[in-house]
Amino acid sequence: MAEFTLEPSDDQKQVRDWLHGFAADVVRPAAAEWDEREETPWPVIQEAAKLGIYSLDFYAQQYFDPSGLGIPIAMEELFWGDAGIALSIVGTGLAAVGVLANGTDEQIGTWIPQMYGDADDVKLAAFCSSEPDAGSDVAAMRTRAVYDEAKDEWVLNGTKTWATNGGIANVHVVVASVDPELGSKGHASFIVPPGTKGLSQGQKFKKHGIRASHTAEVVLDGVRVPGACLLGGKDKLDARLARAREKAAAGGMGVPPLERSREWGRVKNAAMATFEASRPAVGAMAVGTARAAYEVALDYAKTRSQFGRPIIDNQGIAFQLADMRTRIDAARLLVWRASWMATTGKKFESAEGSMSKLFASETAKQVTAQAVQILGGNGFTREYPVERMHRDAAIYTIFEGTSEIQRLVIARTLAGMPIR
Repeated sequence: MAEFTLEPSDDQKQVRDWLHGFAADVVRPAAAEWDEREETPWPVIQEAAKLGIYSLDFYAQQYFDPSGLGIPIAMEELFWGDAGIALSIVGTGLAAVGVLANGTDEQIGTWIPQMYGDADDVKLAAFCSSEPDAGSDVAAMRTRAVYDEAKDEWVLNGTKTWATNGGIANVHVVVASVDPELGSKGHASFIVPPGTKGLSQGQKFKKHGIRASHTAEVVLDGVRVPGACLLGGKDKLDARLARAREKAAAGGMGVPPLERSREWGRVKNAAMATFEASRPAVGAMAVGTARAAYEVALDYAKTRSQFGRPIIDNQGIAFQLADMRTRIDAARLLVWRASWMATTGKKFESAEGSMSKLFASETAKQVTAQAVQILGGNGFTREYPVERMHRDAAIYTIFEGTSEIQRLVIARTLAGMPIR
């Protein structure tokens, strides 16, 4: 039997150190400038592409790490550098994962290379799911996709919001409803190729944090895409819709309430498993930001003197730093556990994915706030990076499911109730 260990392998350490060097030498020096500009940091993305960091191959290697730690280690180091720039680098991965999860082999081979381009011609992709009235409540999605059988085309209409790279991406992956009566079970995903008429950028959001990451609305006005752009293909969609309609009909025709609850519980929990597996990656991002702020605060406390001694000699400061470090390490362990569970096929019996995301994101908010406090007036200025880190940390308790949604998922799982 293999010996239990939490020590990263030599290969993992090598990747970690390589990414840390990129984050320290390339990302950190550019962070303040692109935060102020609130623009996509193309030079940094291009440098990442030249080094092989901005590529499908790199993320695939981390994703298939048999321990499950490849992605969280990579996310922590990149977001230690700067959250806004890091999100610009990894944002395309959201759309790529959507294609990998739902697309055919032909679709994967056709579209994912176009999402990244190459070092000489960098491309971007955007995943478009959220809507003005459909964030946590995905069943409320209004964007429609209607099949034009005569032309073998899908016609998309609606507005997406909070889309990373929305409107500036070369390839958009759009989630739309093909059967509103089925709620979230009536959704499908579509590729919108570069230059497709009817797709435009709506409002670009001026954000509190992660300002280097482009976030905007995407407007779909009579967007026509070939039938081949339906991820998974029409036969697979038709079969899935038929099963959903059959289950919906059975649920409303004399099935006892308890059995109906169990059936929908199985359906919902199967869908939630996908989210549970992805949430640790966001937790790792939060750990990176928290660690960065903690390190700045620790260094400051060691070098800043008041009343004739370093402020770390004061118990009030030292105890704060002790708590900060403890929370960061605990958050990392929760993220690693959930990532390992997802990779090895362990069931999330207690919503361990949501636990990791909840604790890590709340840790990032708390630790960055404490860092600002330890730096005092300096922490409140843009001369020191903790001000930016504190603003960036706010996003972790919001995207990929708010902290309130995470608590709901955890609570309902513990109670044995279906996730709604």
